[in-house]
Amino acid sequence: MGGEKINLDNGNDTTEKLNQAPEEDHIIIDKVLFHLGHMGLYQKLLFIGMFPFGCYMTFVYLVQIFITVTPNNHWCRIPELANLSMELRRNLSAPITASGDFDRCMTFDANWTQVLQTLQPPPPDSPLVPCRNGWEFELSDIPYHTVSTEREWVCDRASYVPLAQSLYFVGSVVGGLLFGWMADRFGRVPALVGSNLIGGIGGVATIFTTGLADFIFCRFLVGMAYDNCFMIMYILVLEYVDPEDRTMVASLSLALFYGTSVTLLPWIAYFIADWRILLWVTSLPLFLVLVAPWLIPESTRWLVSRGKVNDAIKVLRRFERVNNVKIPNELMAEFIITSNNKRLEERQSFLNVFKSGPLRLATVCLLVAYTGCNMVFDGLVRLSGSFGLDFFLTFSLNSGTEIPALILLVFILDRWGRRNLTCGSLMMSGLFLVIAMFVQKGIGQAALVIFSRFFINMAITTVTQWNTEIFPTPFRASGSAVLHLCAFFATMLTPFIVYSERVWGLLPLLIFAAIVVVTAGVSLSLPETKGLQLPQSVADGEKIIVEHSLCGKPEDGEEGPYQTDVTKRHLNDNV
Repeated sequence: MGGEKINLDNGNDTTEKLNQAPEEDHIIIDKVLFHLGHMGLYQKLLFIGMFPFGCYMTFVYLVQIFITVTPNNHWCRIPELANLSMELRRNLSAPITASGDFDRCMTFDANWTQVLQTLQPPPPDSPLVPCRNGWEFELSDIPYHTVSTEREWVCDRASYVPLAQSLYFVGSVVGGLLFGWMADRFGRVPALVGSNLIGGIGGVATIFTTGLADFIFCRFLVGMAYDNCFMIMYILVLEYVDPEDRTMVASLSLALFYGTSVTLLPWIAYFIADWRILLWVTSLPLFLVLVAPWLIPESTRWLVSRGKVNDAIKVLRRFERVNNVKIPNELMAEFIITSNNKRLEERQSFLNVFKSGPLRLATVCLLVAYTGCNMVFDGLVRLSGSFGLDFFLTFSLNSGTEIPALILLVFILDRWGRRNLTCGSLMMSGLFLVIAMFVQKGIGQAALVIFSRFFINMAITTVTQWNTEIFPTPFRASGSAVLHLCAFFATMLTPFIVYSERVWGLLPLLIFAAIVVVTAGVSLSLPETKGLQLPQSVADGEKIIVEHSLCGKPEDGEEGPYQTDVTKRHLNDNV
């Protein structure tokens, strides 16, 4: 097309050029990647390379639960009773509440020297006072001291734990902006290295904290790594696999790597039984990411979108050697020519997505869907200790639903489609939450919440893959980051939603059920992307949205809504 300028007002021929021109680069890139081999050796190695990053996401996201968990049984410390047995100290000093439990935050205003002499508790009608000398903790359910027990973050300071977790998600927002921008500006690999490094630094620094402010700051740093420490690698690998393999790679990577590590983490914490050693064990491995630039190839799609054609060719040649394949010379020549034409949208800001009507609507719907799934997912994780059962076993069983749920996705996601599966799994999750509200706390209620977690696992994994299939290449990482940071803003509320059970025990279940229903409805507005190539340009993304949404495809000969001013200006500037 050389230096010829396309006349945008030239009728149907022009319309056809507008629709086809942005696709040519997209088609050529897909043809090149197709010749690299159908899930060849290099793609399999990249899949295996996702393993440590799945573990890192577990460490970054969930370790804070195990270093701040508070034992169920604690009561006021009375120095005068220090030489008595633990059970006797509690029986003498802790008043009995209306529910029949020992009071955790109040004690008798009594003459404890006299109580020690008689070994009889003060009269039940004695005045009560808050704990003056700290607390004692029974380490039967949580067999080690945590940050909460050492710093006595209980009673009037119990809100420090959800506060720290909420500010952790503030770090996730900042990290999402920073590393999402880095991934689209400097490449996937530098952003992957940076996010894991800051997570490791924050984790190690947490060990040396002594109070609330420094603890929150260090957890803020760790939060900056979530979930960029895995998702950047996830996006990079998906850009190298065929549509038919995308679901398998996306679901199995989360099931085998994240699902397995999150199921084992409670037992790692249980057997280490020391929150500082646990942080050493889960933070130091993140520094291994320093070898990533020598082992992980940069995204060819990203390199082309930034005009780095020579670097893209080097990566392709490496794939040829490892996979023992050969890209046809004429196809490689065509790839070089079209890439050098710079018709791709490498210089556009993510804000241009919002100038496109279809992409704007899809982005808003993705935002609601991903935010809703994340809030419920995070909330069900934190409810593990709310059923009166063994904390570590309940957490492990709850998390263990990741593996069967995501393996099941491999077999049904491309059969049922993203939209049907997301909406259906969300409705099933909400149904189990509603039923759980009418079941007494204990094994029955825990089982229903575990079933709900099974379906929310399917929904959140589907939506995570969905967003990579809707956003065009120049905005894929930053678009994913924007979704994640918006979800993290909302997820700041989940620790307090779980904390609201102290107001009414069923309130968290009710709130999460309502979120699930709204999210399910919104997911129906998104386009079905099963079996489609990843969009390389804004025009590609618009076409997918228009042609595969429930609203249907525009009539032949009409100017479809994907022919936006953004697309027209882009073609005029680059043709």
